[in-house]
Amino acid sequence: MRILVLGSGAREHAIVTALLREDAGHHIIAAPGNAGLAHDVEVVSLDATNGKVVTEYALENDIELVVVGPEAPLVAGVADVLRSHSIPVFGPGKRAAALEGSKTFAKRIMDEARVPTGRAVRAGTLQEATASLDEFGAPYVVKADGLAAGKGVLVTDSRDAALEHATYWLQHGSVLIEEFLEGQEVSLFLLSDGHTVMPLSPAQDFKRLGDGDTGPNTGGMGAYSPLPWLADRFGSEADFVEEVIETIALPTVRQLAKEDTPFIGLLYAGLILTEQGIRVIEFNARFGDPETQVVLPRLRTPLSELLLASANGSLSSHAAPEFSPEVAVTVVLASEGYPEAPLTGREITGLDEALSVPGVTIAHAATARLDGRLVATGGRVLSVVATGDSFAEARSRAYEALGAIELEGARYRHDIAEKVAR
Repeated sequence: MRILVLGSGAREHAIVTALLREDAGHHIIAAPGNAGLAHDVEVVSLDATNGKVVTEYALENDIELVVVGPEAPLVAGVADVLRSHSIPVFGPGKRAAALEGSKTFAKRIMDEARVPTGRAVRAGTLQEATASLDEFGAPYVVKADGLAAGKGVLVTDSRDAALEHATYWLQHGSVLIEEFLEGQEVSLFLLSDGHTVMPLSPAQDFKRLGDGDTGPNTGGMGAYSPLPWLADRFGSEADFVEEVIETIALPTVRQLAKEDTPFIGLLYAGLILTEQGIRVIEFNARFGDPETQVVLPRLRTPLSELLLASANGSLSSHAAPEFSPEVAVTVVLASEGYPEAPLTGREITGLDEALSVPGVTIAHAATARLDGRLVATGGRVLSVVATGDSFAEARSRAYEALGAIELEGARYRHDIAEKVAR
């Protein structure tokens, strides 16, 4: 197949890596890509958020499937333009992508579908936000209503910090003040063709910058899959997944279909396991980063088949995806100053040595070639991914590989998957 993958991050590199692993002779093009993607496949300079530009390119180059990686093109409606020209696309249209683009919309859909989630109040002014913060009390949860690149959520015991966060994001739109939910968090990806949903393997990510879940929220500093501890509470991972499908995923997809807003693509359910049961923290409308980097390496079923079946509405006739019994761990290498003010342009070395570690791959997130040197171009620079027969083995491999990589001032967490490796 001729496949166009839109995006330039580690998520897209992980998707491309999984497609290449099929050894099916796919011709893959990434737009706009990064240095790692350019090493593996053809890359083109393309505005991924411009539906007209993307569609014209797809038509001129006989693209058979478009895979939309990041949220911005989805919220911009790129998938709608592609579908209007009968081009198969994995990714929801603009209205359905509001499930991620507007937390107010997502809460309404969940309320209509009776999906379990935390209480929330939308605030359009600082006065409204202050009143809601005082109503809910500490710990305070403040979320930007729109897209915020993973940086719009603050959970804090400090009322002043909560007000400061609300004040900042109110400049860009409304905010949601939510009740605090406590428990283990789980990320579950669910493929959807607008009617049928099909789960992938659960993962857990680490959103805080520092070890021990300290520091500010980020786009994600690491992840692991599968989650062996789910069996302690649900009997098995399969039982947990089935409950999520029946109480969360299917009701949501059916509600969107009822509103003539079919969700076609990847429904990302950010979940928390409270004492009262599973609750939705948030929905995203695409593969998550860095969870994609640990879920797809374990996937044995050809990814292209699953994406195309979702795009063309035939998911119900496809067998459930199979996964390797191996485990996967990814650790994100970030630039100095991330997430507030990452320093860019610094050279990255040592990747060949890192890749010589058994079971290790590297997904590029923010890299480019400059005068023959590999340099960092953003905050989260690389995802070092390692697989193994145990979490101890996978962690050891990941951190050994990280030790070989040089990037001045870079930082990473040292405790990814530490608890499950004991």
